[in-house]
Amino acid sequence: MSATTTPTTRRISSPAVSPAVSPSLQPAAHLVRAAGLDPDEVLRLLRLTLAEDLGERGDVTSEATVPADAALAVQWVARQPGVVAGLPILATLVEDRLGLAVTVVAHDGDRVGPGDVLASVTAPARGLLEIERTSLNLLGHLSGVATLTRAWVDAVAGTGARIRDTRKTMPLLRSLQKYAVRCGGGVNHRAGLHDAVLVKDNHVAAAGGVGVALDAVHAAHPRGDLVVQVEVDDLDQLREALAHGATQVLLDNMPPALLREAVELTRATAPGVLLEASGGLTLDAARVVAETGVDFLAVGALTHSAPQLDIGLDVT
Repeated sequence: MSATTTPTTRRISSPAVSPAVSPSLQPAAHLVRAAGLDPDEVLRLLRLTLAEDLGERGDVTSEATVPADAALAVQWVARQPGVVAGLPILATLVEDRLGLAVTVVAHDGDRVGPGDVLASVTAPARGLLEIERTSLNLLGHLSGVATLTRAWVDAVAGTGARIRDTRKTMPLLRSLQKYAVRCGGGVNHRAGLHDAVLVKDNHVAAAGGVGVALDAVHAAHPRGDLVVQVEVDDLDQLREALAHGATQVLLDNMPPALLREAVELTRATAPGVLLEASGGLTLDAARVVAETGVDFLAVGALTHSAPQLDIGLDVT
């Protein structure tokens, strides 16, 4: 995306109104909801993050060196190629802390290059310096997740396989990281332990077998309102899983040849069951794995190992 893209300006409400109820939050809240996120959850996270940074004394450096009435015009600028994610979070941070709104130039999911402007605002200098690191940490991290996800998505393009995340997320950042995965073209696995069943090896060991574990799941959740996925290590466990009503099967640490056999077996006996390759996957080998015919590649690295996208805050 070029830095000359026509910007979208959000309406600015009076900063004198309390941020907790101010109409100035409404535009950012719309952006957050459109992203599939909870505005209240985002606000809580941002306020906790700022409280960690500011402590009880605030920004002692800026208060000592920056005049109270000074203002700055700034831009958030990409330093390297990547995919943007987190602009609704930035908009919420600026509105909540400064009572202002950003001019948004990029959109989440855009590919950007060095020098591309993502957003801009003119605001009190001290306030901007207070939120600078928080804004860059979150925007850079989420954009890094989106950028890595896009690399995986591009690697398997045309195979029919999709890139899916895991629960290997940073504490309290799961919903934001999973949003960034979507910005990069990936799809989300379960949000947590509460919204889908995933019978893993330790569950199987505790229950006494794949079939026993799946039968227990169906007995506990007879309405069938939960996705039921089970992890298997070999074809015998796969046959057992299919016989006991798994709707999705995670094929753990299988080489491509074995994955291909697993796909053929499943398509012949239970064609509606979705298959996910998992364990030790690398970007270099992603296409080879995808070409085995699996439906998903589970990639924990999207959220636990994505490098930060370099984004800077420049005074204009």
